[in-house]
Amino acid sequence: MPVTDDHSRESIRARLTASLHPLASGLSGLPRGGHRAPHREAQRAAAVLVPVLTGSDHEVLLTVRSDRLSQHPGQVAFPGGRREDQDRHVVDTALREAHEETGLLRDRVDPLGFLDRYDTITGYRMTAVVGWVADPNPLEPDGREIAELFTVPLEHVADPDRYRCDRVRHAGKTFEILTLEHPEYRIWGATAAILADLGRRLRGEN
Repeated sequence: MPVTDDHSRESIRARLTASLHPLASGLSGLPRGGHRAPHREAQRAAAVLVPVLTGSDHEVLLTVRSDRLSQHPGQVAFPGGRREDQDRHVVDTALREAHEETGLLRDRVDPLGFLDRYDTITGYRMTAVVGWVADPNPLEPDGREIAELFTVPLEHVADPDRYRCDRVRHAGKTFEILTLEHPEYRIWGATAAILADLGRRLRGEN
């Protein structure tokens, strides 16, 4: 059954909340579990926001990074970044970065919990905060870091047949990464892995 058929907005929210790592598990540290980069221990803390927009449709907001950036130019990503000294915890990091990159106001986001921790092959320990956005303010990419915003339906995210495993080379090593098929954008790597984690929870597999 599609994840949104015969389910109200609140029932989808309740299902997600019940399946996520609780907020208390990440306010003083980081959620356990998840993917660990095989070549080294990730040292740099980062957080992303996984904004679930719940208007007429249920969609996940994603960004396209500017081609002018030195790191990951043109790639699809969640709003987020490195944890800064002023951030009290990873939820602060995710909300601050989302506001800076997309204009999404903090008070429009209701954090529900965490997905599994994800250690990237570039040395970041990433925490994904799922945020429920029932009434978003008008959004606009900041232009310096973000070139474009787009959304992916939850039905798409929850469909396991839309994911495939690819191989990439980095720092002389070969890694297996996920790719989420999309007609317009290449969604791969950590972004696809986080979406796959969200999709499993939407299907009730976590």
